[in-house]
Amino acid sequence: MSTRALRILIAEDSPTVRRRLVDAFSADAGCMVAAETADGDRAFELCQRLRPDVVALDLALPKVNGVELTRRIMAHCPTPIVVFSSPENRARGLHLLDALSAGAVDGMERPLRTTTEDWMVELLARVKLAARVPSITHPLGRLKLEPEPPRDLPARAVVMGASTGGPAAVKDILQRLPRDFSLPILLVMHLSEQFELSMVEWLGKYSPLPVRQAVDGEVLPSMCRPALVLARANRHLILSEGLLRLTDGPERHSCRPSVDVLFESAARELGGRAIGCLLTGMGRDGAEGMDALRRSGAVTLAQDEASSVVFGMPREAIRLGAARHVVGLQDIPGWLAALARRRPERGQA
Repeated sequence: MSTRALRILIAEDSPTVRRRLVDAFSADAGCMVAAETADGDRAFELCQRLRPDVVALDLALPKVNGVELTRRIMAHCPTPIVVFSSPENRARGLHLLDALSAGAVDGMERPLRTTTEDWMVELLARVKLAARVPSITHPLGRLKLEPEPPRDLPARAVVMGASTGGPAAVKDILQRLPRDFSLPILLVMHLSEQFELSMVEWLGKYSPLPVRQAVDGEVLPSMCRPALVLARANRHLILSEGLLRLTDGPERHSCRPSVDVLFESAARELGGRAIGCLLTGMGRDGAEGMDALRRSGAVTLAQDEASSVVFGMPREAIRLGAARHVVGLQDIPGWLAALARRRPERGQA
C-alpha cells in the first residue's frame, strides 16, 4: 500500500535556487511539488487554493516578505512552514526568528551564494519533519483560560524546555512577565549553533531579564540579579553545587542539550524550590526530567494542547503524570509571576 506523497509549495525568488529546490523535492519518492512561485503575494494565493502539506519559503521574497507571508498563512490557511534565509537578510531587518514567532515550524540559514548538497538534504529532512506536525494553531486565535490558583511554594529558579514552536512560546511568556520578575530562568531549546547568538539577541528584546548564553562554572544567577540563561548548542546544561555546568555527555532522545538532563539536575539540586515548565515541541525530551522534578516536590507546568504548535513533549509529560498543572500558554506568565512572589526562607537563597 503506497503512502501519499507530501505536497510542497515552494516560494523562492531566485530562479536558480528555486529550480534546485524543485529538483530535490521531485527526486524524493515521498514528495511532490504542488506549486512554485517567486513572490510572497502569489504564494499566499496558492496556499489558500491548493492547501499543500508544507510550505518551504525564502525569507526575502518580493511583494510580501517571508515573515508577513507566514503571518498571513497562519491566520487564514494554517499550514506547516519551513523558512530559510541567507545571512545577508539580517542586515535588511529580516530575521528567521521573527518568522518562527509568526508561526513557522522550523527555520534554517541558507549558504550565502549557493545551495550545497548537504543543505538540500537537511532542508528536505526538515520539510518532512514539519509535515508530521499534527495540528497548527494561530497564536492570536487561542482560547484564554482562567488559571487555577498556583501552589504556594518558595522557588529559587525556573527550568524551562522547548523545541518546535519554542521560540514563539518563550517570547510570548517573556514579554508578559512583570518587569520585577525575580527568578532566574534556565532554558533548553533544541537549536543549531547558527541560531544561538541570534536567539539571545532576539529574546533580549522581549525579556524583562538580561538574556545570555550559559558559561561553564558560573554561579546560578541570584534572585537579586536574575537572568535568563540559554543552554549552548551541543552541550548539556546542568545545575551542580550551585553552579551551571556545560557537559558533553551522551545525547538523550537524540538531543544535546537535553531538557531531561537539565530538569533531572534541577530536581537533585533544588528539589521543591524549582519550577519546571515544559513547552511545545516534538518528541518526548523533558517528560522524564519533569517527572523527576515532580517527585522532588517541584511545581511542574506543561503547556496545554490547544496552545501548543506541536503537542509532543508536553503530552508525554502529562501521560507520565509528571505535570502537576496543564496550562495554556497565555496563563503561564501569571503562574510564574505568582510563584516568584513566594520568597525562600531566610538563608535558603
